[in-house]
Amino acid sequence: MRLTILVNGPDQAAHHDYAVLWLDTEQQRWSRESHEGIDLPEWGELHDTGSLTTLCAPGEDEPLCTLRGLHVDPDPKRQFRSTAGDATWSCTPSHTLASGFWKLQAVDRMPVHAESALFSKH
Repeated sequence: MRLTILVNGPDQAAHHDYAVLWLDTEQQRWSRESHEGIDLPEWGELHDTGSLTTLCAPGEDEPLCTLRGLHVDPDPKRQFRSTAGDATWSCTPSHTLASGFWKLQAVDRMPVHAESALFSKH
């Protein structure tokens, strides 16, 4: 299952910072599809702790972005628990945390065939 998540800054009317992310629940990976102002890397790994999903760089455990209230499960028969929540991210050289919100945009329950070999099973 793939989730499309929109991450926005705290004031959507005044700031147009955003990132559109695809979360692949089966592969436990994420990719950045488009962005402005929220400069996350192109892809990474996701970690779910129940009510907190963290997006990390490949092979790293330090979160780049935290989505509170989002629980994803690799089992496509299970439901996710929330469709919106708080988000924090750190993408600046000084590692200053920024905060805003995430919102579920779409759910693709069909098997996903990624264009990039990066997301293919090995």
